Amino acid sequence: MLPSDSFQLGTASEIPQGTQKVYTVKGKRIAVYNVQGEFYATEDICSHDGGPLAEGTLEAFEIECPRHGARFDIRTGQPQCMPALTSIRSYKVWVEDEIIYIKMEESH
Repeated sequence: MLPSDSFQLGTASEIPQGTQKVYTVKGKRIAVYNVQGEFYATEDICSHDGGPLAEGTLEAFEIECPRHGARFDIRTGQPQCMPALTSIRSYKVWVEDEIIYIKMEESH
């Protein structure tokens, strides 16, 4: 049984290497990324203007907001360039038996 703050999202095969997918958990849009077979999760909201990050480009460990080009490290949520100055939330994710799980408590 999962802890109360953990949720099942989907299967790892739904997110091919180098891509991302958005899930809604407890009313929040969460972007899950697959980088080199490792999974990461952040809120799907740019801290600069509220845009949907997962619609942007994923390159290595950075997601670029499609609106104004702000980039964030998907491992930590830290902004990597202007115009973003504020971090986004990142979450712990893990895969067990091909199923992706998320812990909704903030990890950073």
